[in-house]
Amino acid sequence: MLHRYVKGACSAALVVGALVVAGHPAAAAGPAPVAAPAPPAADPQLLDALQRDLGLTRDEAVGRLAAESRAGATADTLRSTLAGSFAGAWVHGDAATLTVATTDTAEADLITAAGARARVVPHALTELDAAKAALDRAATRQAPQAARVWYVDVTANQVVVHSPKPEQARAFVTASGVDGDLVRVVRSAEQPRPLYDLRGGDAYYMGSGGRCSVGFPVTRGTQQGFATAGHCGRTGTSTSGYNQAAQGTFQGSSFPGNDYAWVATNSSWTATPYVKGSGGQNIQVAGSTQAPVGASICRSGSTTGWHCGTIQQHNTSVTYPEGTITGVTRTSVCAEPGDSGGAYISGSQAQGVTSGGSGNCRTGGTTYHQPLNEILQAYGLTLKTTTGPGDPGDPGDPGDPGEPGGTWAAGTDYRAGDQVTYGSATYRCLQGHRSMTGWEPPNVPALWQRV
Repeated sequence: MLHRYVKGACSAALVVGALVVAGHPAAAAGPAPVAAPAPPAADPQLLDALQRDLGLTRDEAVGRLAAESRAGATADTLRSTLAGSFAGAWVHGDAATLTVATTDTAEADLITAAGARARVVPHALTELDAAKAALDRAATRQAPQAARVWYVDVTANQVVVHSPKPEQARAFVTASGVDGDLVRVVRSAEQPRPLYDLRGGDAYYMGSGGRCSVGFPVTRGTQQGFATAGHCGRTGTSTSGYNQAAQGTFQGSSFPGNDYAWVATNSSWTATPYVKGSGGQNIQVAGSTQAPVGASICRSGSTTGWHCGTIQQHNTSVTYPEGTITGVTRTSVCAEPGDSGGAYISGSQAQGVTSGGSGNCRTGGTTYHQPLNEILQAYGLTLKTTTGPGDPGDPGDPGDPGEPGGTWAAGTDYRAGDQVTYGSATYRCLQGHRSMTGWEPPNVPALWQRV
């Protein structure tokens, strides 16, 4: 958690933690390869940030986003197909080459037929997740200060524990009852703490003056608000917006254990389907499909703005001074105090809200985000997206607020040359792909051309 005070100097060094500017402590034939580039992810500001932070050319950035979208869809299909033998998936390099792991040698050909590389490993993902869950349970009894971060590393087929005192961390693992063969302890100097501090990434202020960042605008019925980090405020805490105008109240908050919350706003505030990008430009949010390990990801926060990196691991646990949080995602994106709660997005897909991190945006760092889908489920929230009826980007007649309608449908295999209708327009398919929510014809010009 990155923590800063509104009145007072900021510590020059950042340790893993929440990003708040603080006032508070805080077996049939294999599935066909999925061929489709990213949804409307080729936003110029997004491409600029990927070029800057990942050292890509513009063409490489566009190609990587497209390849990551295909890889994510293929990985999701194979996860369902392989079931209990599935051992994780990840992408590698600018070409986003997909690898899928399995415990069953007989399934290697199926994986290859789906367009991915196969790796046979000894432990299924369910076994590794169970081992990590045992560490999580042990941490609820006593937060292990010697074990600062742990996660399921699908590329190594192990649970990895980071610690400044490896011997004590191994003792924690032994006490948890986890099979030591499943766990690898690595020496690390990380010192996690929350990253304290209605467009994703905009600032907001808590009742006593601390500052955090908006995650993603949401709705619950007719009520509007936003998702953010739980360490930013407790249930009942009032908020004001980036302009210091009265804004809303925390309706639910969970920290530690989790690090999520949501704020219901008053009638003066309207939820929008955007994240604040480089230079203040709007980045469209089309959905919340989780991106795979190795995919590019960008973060927006009220202190450091727009920065990008890659997803390193999902299902990570982090121990802050306040206790352990579980199920967060580890990334190479930098962050600083005040960025807490801010938005992580991969292409056009919302990923999560900033929890904590180490380092800074001058020398680089590691950050952790609470997955957004868990927050939406916990509180019964609906993410505000550009694909929702009546939202910006709605493909129908601007004067018609109803459902777009047409013959296009998600989950359908389309071939180049196929024609569909969507809203009041007709579109021709440019390349074969399997459709999915978020890839409606107006949103993916690389796949569909209006005729």
